[in-house]
Amino acid sequence: MSTMPRRSEEPAYKRIQGAIRRRIDTGQLKPGNMVPSERELARIHQVSLMTARHALTELARDGVVERRHGAGTFVAPPRVQFNKLLGYSEQMASLGLTAHSRIVASTVISREPEIAARLGLAPTARIVRLERVRLAQNEPVALEVGYWSEDEFPDLLQSTLDGRSLFSALEQDCGVSLAYADEEIDATDADQRMADLLRVGKNTPLLRIRQLIFSTTGKAIVYVTGFYRSGRHTLRIRRLR
Repeated sequence: MSTMPRRSEEPAYKRIQGAIRRRIDTGQLKPGNMVPSERELARIHQVSLMTARHALTELARDGVVERRHGAGTFVAPPRVQFNKLLGYSEQMASLGLTAHSRIVASTVISREPEIAARLGLAPTARIVRLERVRLAQNEPVALEVGYWSEDEFPDLLQSTLDGRSLFSALEQDCGVSLAYADEEIDATDADQRMADLLRVGKNTPLLRIRQLIFSTTGKAIVYVTGFYRSGRHTLRIRRLR
């Protein structure tokens, strides 16, 4: 007589993680709030101290909490996921955060052959350069520099200066349908100016993402270089076979 195999119970550390995640998801614990200590979790869930420690260690590895030496464990700020071509405002909205931008500089430049070549323009083409600090909940997250043809999109700068999303202005005002971006991703260190704008220390590691954004016709429209506070971002890539 055969018997059905018994389903193994969920590991105790997973139950602890689930309880903490539910409190975060429901807003009982917010970014910056302290999470119960290992000793408290062991008492509440009637597990060993080692099991409670394992639960918090995995949550910290996944970026859900931050462990601060001598202070405790705290809910980590949400992290931006780069797995879809979204404007910054759309990325923040998907996380339930309010996005803001602060204009650092805007100008029209020429004789930038490398930028022009990326955009498929003549070496001396007039190119708009827009530099912005991107914020979430009033915290600086990234320094972005965007470039596009001044001749092709003469009114785009004004739209972005008025607070419009760059993607939104391109699609709604300029009639451009954006399709995809080719990206180059690496790491760099913050120079003094970047550090001041992002409120980090000089030489702090930054995630650098260079995007060449194309329309549905395959034409290069905008080139963007972003310098992101790496502790606020996770790169997630889906690979299909």
